[in-house]
Amino acid sequence: MIQKRDSKQEYAIEVRDITKHFKIYLDRGTTLKEKTLFSKRRRYENRDVLKGVSFQVKKGEAVGLIGHNGCGKSTTLKLLTGIIYPDQGDIKMHGRVSSLIELGAGFHPDMSGRENIYINASIFGLSRKEIDQKIDDIISFSELEEFIDNPVRTYSSGMYMRLAFSVAINVNAEILLVDEILAVGDVSFQAKCFNKMREIKRQGTTIVIVSHSMDQIEQICDRSIWIHEGLVKAEGIPREVNQQYLDFMAQERQKQIEKEAQREAAKRAAERAARGEEEEEPEEQEIDPRVACAKIRENEDGSRDMGNLWVEMDSVTLYNKEGQESHSFRIGDDITVAVKYHRNNEEIKDTAMGIHIYRNDGTDCYGTNTLIDKMDNLVLADKGEVRIKLQDVHLLRGRYEVEIAFHDDTGITYNHRFQAAYFEMLSTRNEVGSFRIDHEWVL
Repeated sequence: MIQKRDSKQEYAIEVRDITKHFKIYLDRGTTLKEKTLFSKRRRYENRDVLKGVSFQVKKGEAVGLIGHNGCGKSTTLKLLTGIIYPDQGDIKMHGRVSSLIELGAGFHPDMSGRENIYINASIFGLSRKEIDQKIDDIISFSELEEFIDNPVRTYSSGMYMRLAFSVAINVNAEILLVDEILAVGDVSFQAKCFNKMREIKRQGTTIVIVSHSMDQIEQICDRSIWIHEGLVKAEGIPREVNQQYLDFMAQERQKQIEKEAQREAAKRAAERAARGEEEEEPEEQEIDPRVACAKIRENEDGSRDMGNLWVEMDSVTLYNKEGQESHSFRIGDDITVAVKYHRNNEEIKDTAMGIHIYRNDGTDCYGTNTLIDKMDNLVLADKGEVRIKLQDVHLLRGRYEVEIAFHDDTGITYNHRFQAAYFEMLSTRNEVGSFRIDHEWVL
């Protein structure tokens, strides 16, 4: 059952134990004759897509749904919109809903862009008067002023998607549901759409996003929900849940590579047998250290390690420009991050390395790694130290945390340490934001 009603309560979305299955027909007749004469063709299998998913989204919160293809992300989003209904369970939506799922659904190809704006906006629940007030903003955002009175069938696919996005994003909904659509139009327009999403979030709109882009989710969302095989496998801070998901997918990819290698070996054996050649001795399979199961470990200092732990961090220490260990700095100081490590597997000779800085309220302040900086991989000794010197740091006053990660060049994690180190930025000035920008006033 899906309920939509306004409420002053804390949650905008409440999902309780929803299930959904679909009939997948193996060979389905389409005409009456086929259905009558070939009834056995109507074989199907029941596929359980969701098996009891529950979660809540607070008002003003942004949540990302992640998971592999076919796990039930988009099905969940369609259930929230009311496009389809759950077999069991309860969904409550508290507020006006706008969905960016099937962009342009309802557009009539022979009508102009302007006429389709009125039709599409009315589907989202806007009155004629409300659309009159918003139509200039919608057209301006789409950047289609010179084509707006042309039939939509004359639009390119990019123009079509621009117009649809512009309508959906300008209806002032209290809840916005988004499914893999932040790649609309060219690069410039994509950036515009992304900034619009962040602006909407700042205005207090509740957002649920389905995306395979972990970067997008980490920049917009307060929480990630990982759906796996129809159930919620994990939820929490995006950068942590996303890393668990990426590690899992890396292991699945490795398993697939091994299966393909086995199939190829079987194919070669069959070809040799057909030629009457002797069977080759099977080669001993070399175990890829990356296949090791990802681990999560709580440390005594409050930090947390995740990855296969083939590389481990012994300590992460911060130094000031005088070379003294410190946890407090002033704006404009240099900060050196020293990471002592040891290897747990001698097969790993080199690695990429990354650093990320977050403010204590979760704001993503800065991150880079050796791949982004186009460096060669770090050559690792059995144990050693790597130093990253952050120069002229202009973070504003506040408390910050540092994350460090060792990984290979495909992103498989050896060790990702959360809350690896903390520091305070000190200032007597009352500037706001994340970074100081050098400036001067001219009167």
